[in-house]
Amino acid sequence: MNNKHLTFPILLTILVVVFTAFGVYWLNNTVYKQSITATSTLAQEVNKENTSTSIDMKTIIHEAEKNVVQIEAKAEWGENIGSGFLFNDKGDIITNAHVVKDAETVQVTTANAQTFIAAVVGIGKETDIAVIRVPSLANRTPMTIGTNTDVEIGDEIIAVGSPLGLQNTVTTGIVSGKGRDFEIDEFKYVNAFQISAPITHGNSGGPLIHRQTGKIIAINSAGTNQGGIGFSIPLSDVMDQVTSWSEQADSKDLVYKGSLSSTTIDTKKLKEDARYLYSYFNESLLMRDYISAYGMLGSEWQAKQSYTQFRDMYVHTTDITISNVQVNINEHNQVKLTLTSDHVIRKEDQQKVTERYNSTYTIGYENDQLKLLNSKRELVSTTTHLEDSQNES
Repeated sequence: MNNKHLTFPILLTILVVVFTAFGVYWLNNTVYKQSITATSTLAQEVNKENTSTSIDMKTIIHEAEKNVVQIEAKAEWGENIGSGFLFNDKGDIITNAHVVKDAETVQVTTANAQTFIAAVVGIGKETDIAVIRVPSLANRTPMTIGTNTDVEIGDEIIAVGSPLGLQNTVTTGIVSGKGRDFEIDEFKYVNAFQISAPITHGNSGGPLIHRQTGKIIAINSAGTNQGGIGFSIPLSDVMDQVTSWSEQADSKDLVYKGSLSSTTIDTKKLKEDARYLYSYFNESLLMRDYISAYGMLGSEWQAKQSYTQFRDMYVHTTDITISNVQVNINEHNQVKLTLTSDHVIRKEDQQKVTERYNSTYTIGYENDQLKLLNSKRELVSTTTHLEDSQNES
């Protein structure tokens, strides 16, 4: 009797063990081997279809300004002003042949108001391109050349140059035509881009930048008397020639004519250059390009303040507004720049304040290069942005 009572529980236990084993086997070989898919608004697969390649406009312009130079070509017949841009780490600059043709002296001025003598590396006879070299600009990182960039009519472009001597002027537009052929003097233009950005005196030789990719796609070369239209030589058509000139040039054979030293000071130009230097200094700060900004300081200023100390002064600054600018030249041919500046600063607690300063900058030449020699600034007032605090609460 007792054996009959024990048989049922034993059978039940065996059945439970068998079904449990089967269930584990089934789960392991079906459910657990399937890949798990999840839909999330926080994380998505990154691919070419949902990733935008567009670059911030301010970033493109700032990077272009660091690589674009103003060119002054001087000869007995007068002076040409044009533009050019660095394209390698040798200090080689692409420009138009008509800018430097027959020049006795070629000078380039960078965005931070430094001036150098250049040598002509190669120059076209029928194609309006030339390469000049400035060894002092070697080892810089140039902008990316977009010889393989697909350019279509309607694509947005940015043209950078020095029209009428106004350095690093930016104009925007679109590619309004392709494959334009024409002649100007001895130069033949073949397959040129037509653009809606005007090309005037001083723009010639500057870069045409593809807005979406931020790459240089052409050399701004010619305009029309009516304005509002320009023509650019595609880099894809001339890059082989440009590269060949650069690679074959032997630095010891290049001729650097002229001197930067001058017994006379053009006070008007000195004031303009000083204002431009300070403007580019501020722009670099706002773009968080503290290395470039620090490089504009004179050696005495740098000796008193390390790069880290300099950066820490501005790392929390989000905006700078300048007013009440006055420019004077002292007895040492140095520019005294006095101004009021409003610095919007985001504190560690995310609260914004505006600090107003009265400042004086001394700008002058050091080793033939224009530098911010020293500065004095006085804190005038501090204003808290109450509306930001209210909005956050």
